[in-house]
Amino acid sequence: MGNVLEGLLVISLEQAVAAPLCTSRLAEAGARIIKLERAEGDFARGYDSVVHGESAYFVWLNRGKQSLRIDLKDPADATLVERMLSKADVFVQNLAPGAAARSGFGSADLRARYPRLITCDITGYGESGEAAGMKAYDFLIQCEAGLASITGTADDPARVGVSVADIACGMNAHAAILQALIEREQTGKGRGIAVSLFDGLADWMTVPLLHYDYGGKAPSRAGLKHPSIAPYGAFPTADGSQIVVSIQNEREWAKFCATVLGDAAIATDPRYVSNTLRCANRPELDALVGRVFSAETPDALIARLEAAGTAWARLNGVDGLSRHSQLRRVTADTPTGPVALPASPVRWDGEEAVALPVPALGADDEAIRAEFV
Repeated sequence: MGNVLEGLLVISLEQAVAAPLCTSRLAEAGARIIKLERAEGDFARGYDSVVHGESAYFVWLNRGKQSLRIDLKDPADATLVERMLSKADVFVQNLAPGAAARSGFGSADLRARYPRLITCDITGYGESGEAAGMKAYDFLIQCEAGLASITGTADDPARVGVSVADIACGMNAHAAILQALIEREQTGKGRGIAVSLFDGLADWMTVPLLHYDYGGKAPSRAGLKHPSIAPYGAFPTADGSQIVVSIQNEREWAKFCATVLGDAAIATDPRYVSNTLRCANRPELDALVGRVFSAETPDALIARLEAAGTAWARLNGVDGLSRHSQLRRVTADTPTGPVALPASPVRWDGEEAVALPVPALGADDEAIRAEFV
């Protein structure tokens, strides 16, 4: 399955995270990705230099691609891109709204010239509407879409610690392109696709939005707690490390009380006999759970949690992830040396995970220019 898209040509006028994530998934499936970059390169190349001089973002999202430096204002380069698009299957771009069209590469015009071409336009807020022209970095979208308002502690909102708006958008673009490829097999025609960072997060915010629209109140920020489930959260153990637990139903609650808390009668205490009452009396309940947890070592507590069938986790830092037994890694070549990365989240039966190489800026200039003459 790693080469199921072999023979597919994707031209991507891309930068940052959303579009590169989409095309990286296509590359993993065997598609040929020609990444069009400015003379100075995708600005994500300069986000940091933590991977022996390379950007962590860039090596994550640009494996398996070819890098071609172009200047769309140069007539010769614009002609080169046009020749590539005449042979392409998919065109992806995430420039500012209207920028590709102003350069002569608007999606509708391209599909008129090349009816089998699939185009994918990635924007922050869409192509129309009052916010269409706003700058749309991930953090700004998290704030505009309300995600930051339900993330954080009771005192302060917070940004989700990774670029979830970009990631959601790139995943949506990837899925839509695959759907359009299936449709083209049936109809022989390409399709225009438009996805935005805002729409992706708005979709992920459906449950809080429905709570507000139909219940009159959005969920409140609760840190590591859950606004409508208890007990649910992180509790320090005897050595200061924290264990997270989540009780989902009354059967789990009864077992948790008997085996972990050591007192089956707590399950039928009038303050805690239902989830609604446990939430209403959360401070007292959390204090009770906290006293039990703080008296136990993590290993002893985990043994009791396992015996009770309670859902639990360690509150890990990134150091914990780095050492995690379930973390699958692959090694990718970069222009400055190999780097160990998380393996693809998709596992194919009978196939080992591999990592494609990261291109140097302009690594394929000469070869591609010679090919598309």
